[in-house]
Amino acid sequence: MVESRPAWPPAWPRALDPCYGAPLPGSYREAPEDFRVEEWLDFAPEGQGEHLWLWIEKRDITTAMVARELARICQVGARAVGYAGMKDRVAVTRQWFSVHLPGRATPPDLADRLSTDSVTLLAQARHPRKLKRGVHRGNHFHLRLTGRVVDDPRLVERWSWLCRHGVPNYVGPQRFGQDGRNLLRAADLLARGWRKRDDPQGMLLSAARSYLFNMQLATRVAQDSWRAPLEGEVAILDGTSSQFVVGALSDDLIDRAARLDIHPSGILWGQGESVAQGAARAAEREPLAANRPLCEGLERAGARLARRPLRLRLQSPQLEHEADGAIRLSFGLPPGAFATSVLREVIDHPTLNFQPASTQGDQGGATHASTVAVQ
Repeated sequence: MVESRPAWPPAWPRALDPCYGAPLPGSYREAPEDFRVEEWLDFAPEGQGEHLWLWIEKRDITTAMVARELARICQVGARAVGYAGMKDRVAVTRQWFSVHLPGRATPPDLADRLSTDSVTLLAQARHPRKLKRGVHRGNHFHLRLTGRVVDDPRLVERWSWLCRHGVPNYVGPQRFGQDGRNLLRAADLLARGWRKRDDPQGMLLSAARSYLFNMQLATRVAQDSWRAPLEGEVAILDGTSSQFVVGALSDDLIDRAARLDIHPSGILWGQGESVAQGAARAAEREPLAANRPLCEGLERAGARLARRPLRLRLQSPQLEHEADGAIRLSFGLPPGAFATSVLREVIDHPTLNFQPASTQGDQGGATHASTVAVQ
């Protein structure tokens, strides 16, 4: 049956529940300091150029708020300010910003005017080019867990399994808004006909594409086929955008998948044809059959078909026991990946489970503010 509006909340399974059962409840953000993020770049500013690059630490404030303040202080338009990705609000995060100042000196009081309880300027340098979205190598996270989950006797086993086998690359619940409102708004807008003026940042298009991707991934997780490629499907080389169509499943391909060198992929829906073949092509489309209105609306809106890995590899993962009984998880993720999708496999918290707001009583003894995606 084709649904005119997507179902919410969705029943997207966790990978570890069949082996270890549901994780115990707990908290992961009792204070912004419990959720630390640092952006990684593969390069450093060159020291000269029209763009002023600023290495900034922010606390309990959004990336967009910092960008607006930079534009105001430097007396430039919003488009003159660049950043590689949005970072969580309820967190302590470090990231680069750029401000286009052609022929202009750095405002002499910039550090003083920018510095508040929420923002600290750590370093600055010039560079010839604007900082663009998605150019960073990834983000590194330090997350503090408290509550019953720290006494889970199988927590270390769950974490070790994820380090060895990877994590389902679900788009996190923050992309869809409280009660899935971003998604439902997207469905209504796509049904009427998407217009950029109604969605200037593309947030609603992204919510629709993310929902369809998660539907594909959920089917593969339920089948326990999300870690290894199928014959004829498109595999993605870890840490890159390189893709290839899998032919016959050789021992070498199976070994590369086991080593997290390659990952199966799913579709971010839009115009264009998937190059997947045979049963793999059918497997991509079957989970989307009930959401044809979303697919057709995205095509009419001009979104282009793209791909996203079904699996994440944790980079430099660590689990540490702190003196006060809390547990700290540290790991790196590529751009566009969600730390909340990692946490969902090891801790039970209502903000991680795509539940409606009416059921989001805090299971870990602490409140949790809404967040924006880390990219």
